Amino acid sequence: MRILVCDDEENIRNLLKRFLAMEGIDADTAENGYAAERMLRESVYDAMLLDLRMPGIDGIEVLKWMRTEGFRLPVIIISAHGDITDAVTALKQGAQDYIVKPFNPEEIVLRIKSIVETASLRNIAENSDSGGSLFIGDSPEMVAIKRVIARIASSTATVLITGESGTGKEVVAREIHRESNLSDGPFVAINIGGVPENLLESELFGYEKGAFTGAVQRKTGLFELAAGGTLFLDEIGDMPLSLQVKILRVIQERKITRLGGTEPMPINARLIAATNKDLEKMVREGTFREDLFYRLNVVRIHIPPLRERRSDIPLLAAHILAKYSRKMGLRITGFTPEAIEALRDHSFYGNVRELENVIERAMIFADSDTIDIDDIDLRASSVHQDEKKEINPLPETLTLRDAEKAAIIRSLQRWEGNRTHAAQELGISRRTLISKIHEYGIDL
Repeated sequence: MRILVCDDEENIRNLLKRFLAMEGIDADTAENGYAAERMLRESVYDAMLLDLRMPGIDGIEVLKWMRTEGFRLPVIIISAHGDITDAVTALKQGAQDYIVKPFNPEEIVLRIKSIVETASLRNIAENSDSGGSLFIGDSPEMVAIKRVIARIASSTATVLITGESGTGKEVVAREIHRESNLSDGPFVAINIGGVPENLLESELFGYEKGAFTGAVQRKTGLFELAAGGTLFLDEIGDMPLSLQVKILRVIQERKITRLGGTEPMPINARLIAATNKDLEKMVREGTFREDLFYRLNVVRIHIPPLRERRSDIPLLAAHILAKYSRKMGLRITGFTPEAIEALRDHSFYGNVRELENVIERAMIFADSDTIDIDDIDLRASSVHQDEKKEINPLPETLTLRDAEKAAIIRSLQRWEGNRTHAAQELGISRRTLISKIHEYGIDL
């Protein structure tokens, strides 16, 4: 654990540094807010002790700057002033705790350990999967992926993860990191498609002061922040060609140069990339560099869509239910067999992310401690009507028998063959529907 202590009183800084060292906690010290900002850009910390009243810029201004710059480490404000207004302001700006001087150093240590542990658990819950679930599944496909992860854990080989949106590419990347020899280092992730093209290079490589207009101070890039750990480049297929050649050079030389800098710096971060695009097709079309593709594609892990590993749905559903029960303060303990059957029968073109949304919505409308089929609304979740069978319009004239048959076919198509949902929509029992299917020889 590494802590940053920022206080304008030297004796306070030294006292806290000594006590933290006695507890096996490394601490760096900053004498003012400007020094703290510089050190946050240059190093990675697990938490921060921040004095409220300091010359130059005070603790509140430092907090505002941290949130603007995207620093999410937990912060404890320390101050000689016990004004409740100050405490409320600090907490609103993102501080996790507020302690008034004089304080007991042992209490400080306990509070630091508490907020770091809480932040770690929160990060696991928030970032464990792009679809919101942990690395769960016992289907043959998931077992094979786990086997590959176990084989590559001790290496630093570059990994390319492919799969549709919502399948859990980031969770696989995090699992690789967790199982690797770099697990004690940071896991740094960036969504390439979510960063404006003109800012992407500075985000990855950082820049020196004066590198361009507005660069009033040095910025540490993500390659540096991921030192000793893993850098996850999500949606690598969205990377512009002009930057692809620079990433290729980094992979080959294992060095980077900040924008405006002249000295190359070695990097020791493992690179994992992910995409929902067909990179081979992009290579053929000239929109993705072939040499970069081969550098990324050292180890390839493809995550199949959820509809191709339906046996994982009950396990995923149980995990999602437990997670949201804690989050929402509900006591919903499980699903009825009919509800599980409905989930397994659904195609889930949005994959795990869609499954999570369906379950969260069902929990809101559930009237008991068990989610039933009536609580689940699958129609609102599917937007890929073009990937389903086309539902033919009814002709202008038809017999009553033909109309009944057509209505059954349309309902079955709409519910992707799920007979329970189709029967409910048609206002008949499931047994009657099955009888009608046999009577009309319906085969979907």
